[in-house]
Amino acid sequence: MTRHVALLAYPDCQLLDVSGPWQVFASANALSPHPLYQLTLVADAVGPVATNGGLAVHATHTYRQLKHLLPLDTLLVAGGSGVMHQRDIAAVKEVLCGVAPEVRRLGSICSGAFLLAAAGLLDGCHVTTHWRHAQQLADEYPALSVEPDALYIESRGRYTSAGITAGIDLSLSLVQADHGAALAGRVARELVVFLHRPGGQSQFSEALRHQQGAGPLRCLIDQLHADPAADYSLERMADMMAVTPRHLTRLFKRHLQVTPVAYLTQLRLEQARLALLDERGPLSLERLAQRWRLGGAEQLRRQFQRYYGVSPSVYRQRFASSHADSSMEPLSCL
Repeated sequence: MTRHVALLAYPDCQLLDVSGPWQVFASANALSPHPLYQLTLVADAVGPVATNGGLAVHATHTYRQLKHLLPLDTLLVAGGSGVMHQRDIAAVKEVLCGVAPEVRRLGSICSGAFLLAAAGLLDGCHVTTHWRHAQQLADEYPALSVEPDALYIESRGRYTSAGITAGIDLSLSLVQADHGAALAGRVARELVVFLHRPGGQSQFSEALRHQQGAGPLRCLIDQLHADPAADYSLERMADMMAVTPRHLTRLFKRHLQVTPVAYLTQLRLEQARLALLDERGPLSLERLAQRWRLGGAEQLRRQFQRYYGVSPSVYRQRFASSHADSSMEPLSCL
């Protein structure tokens, strides 16, 4: 069965909100022996649509023609600065309300949630959007339950995602729901993106936030990153900073909102994650735990699940290359 997917664009929409999901479904088609998705781009007029980055995309149908495209499997509304104008256009909201009952999956990328909310199509739903706009969405549409830190959410048949690249994560989740994790993983590898992130995973990059906010800890942080497998006790890290362990803990909590030990654990988990993708053949969880000083195999598995939202085995299945999958030593205790 070929599923019909339509994306709604408009002047000053976000380019990646359109091209990211589009490419996920297009890549799924390319990796299948037969077409899985029919893709249609709709806008206020047929022809070029200028995105907020200046690059234009080409719409083949107008939003007024959406009813003629029914039945639609999926309709996604792009975000972008132009959405604030779109939500004031009565005809757009009227069309969306008219086709919504006939669409199996109705959703938005980033600030596209404002248009669906203005049409009353998200009332009573748990939703998300770009973290920068989450408070505004909650304030202007109190009938919504806004979760500002989720990547994407499904609620009562409505699908919303965070900003920009999170539309790729949402689309990968839709491909997985339609055709299984194996195809979604192949699409992710084809696009050279991080594995399909679980919807509840934070929008924020904790590692980047830590690097940006390290302040007086930057020299120590750089040393930890240079050799995370070294024997760093709390006392040794404090000695490296010429402070007491208690004061070092205060500095970490003040600048990074995490303890020194927790930060080091996260850093070591990242090294273990990268090792899982080694095409030369990954180590067992027990050996990975020993190498990166993460306790035993079961402790590593629990920490990995808590930090990344998936188990080590699921992570590998979704993102390790097919070559690596065929030549690896089996992972124990996954």
